[in-house]
Parts: sequence; C-alpha cells; structure tokens
Amino acid sequence: MRLNEISDKPGARKSRTRVGRGIGSGSGKTAGRGMKGQKSRSGVAIKGFEGGQMPLHRRLPKRGFNNIHGLRFSEIGLDALQEAIDKKLLDAGQPITEAVLKQSGVIKHLRDGVRVLGNGEIKAKVALEVAGATASAKAAIEAAGGAVTLTRVKREKSEKKRSRGKKNAAQDSGGQAEDGDEGA
Repeated sequence: MRLNEISDKPGARKSRTRVGRGIGSGSGKTAGRGMKGQKSRSGVAIKGFEGGQMPLHRRLPKRGFNNIHGLRFSEIGLDALQEAIDKKLLDAGQPITEAVLKQSGVIKHLRDGVRVLGNGEIKAKVALEVAGATASAKAAIEAAGGAVTLTRVKREKSEKKRSRGKKNAAQDSGGQAEDGDEGA
C-alpha cells in the first residue's frame, strides 16, 4: 500500500448537490425552490410570518419589567465593614461616607449610592453616611454604639400622588396658578 492509494470507503464522502445545472441533473430549472414567488428569490427571510395569522411571538404575553426610575445600589455587609476596619482600611473614629468607602477600595463602584446590609456583625463604633441601610444593619450599628445617617431620603407614595394631582390640575386650568392668585 502506498500513500497515494489511501482513500475513504466508498460512500463515506458525498459531494454536494449542484443545483440549477439543467433538467438532466434532477435539480435544474427551479433548483428545488418550487415555482414563482417571494420565497423562490434569493435574499428573503420571512422568519416569524405565519400567513397573516398573528405570529406566536406576538400572541404570547410579555414578561418582565424594567423600572426606569429604579435605583441601583452598591451593597456592603456589616462583616465586610468590620473586616475593613480590622485591616485599617477604614478609620472607625472618622465618619465613613460613600466616598471614603470608594477611596479605601472597600467597594468598587458607587452607582446610585451605598446600601448597608445586615449580614455578619460589627463590633466597632462607626458613624456611617450612606444612601440606605436595612433595618437589621441599622439596629446592629446602633447596638455597637454607632450611628447611621441616610443621605438620600425617598419621597412617600402619597406625596408623589399629591404632586402628580397638582400638576394635572394646573394643566387642566390652562396653566394658571395653583393657588388662584391671578384671578383675585
């Protein structure tokens, strides 16, 4: 046996069908695409079309919700906070703000603020100034003798509704003053 005599078994490699090569080939003329119409042409992709029927992807309900007003917080646990104090990355005697946490490398990104979570325990007396804290985290910090100051105050739902009602009333009256000072 020589190298030039090595070959696959008969039928192992099948050559592709060359379409559109005359009527004698068995796949000439329309080349397996049937007759006329959009799908017989090249460059056509009718992906979700179901013959005028409402397509499946439009019949099914939408899922999920993306809150455009939602805030994304960087989170830090009490255990990570205590560990940073033990490693001397943070000074427990000074107020710990979001900027201090970022500079010390305890958190990577500030995002919309920092939120303290209540996992773990804290022994050091710290004064925190953050955007948010869970009730358990606040209780643990205050039990250790520290204090939590929230920098971002969320509006109440009733306040939002009231302000929205005033805005709509102002629009209905044609942009006149809400108190009615101009009419007097």
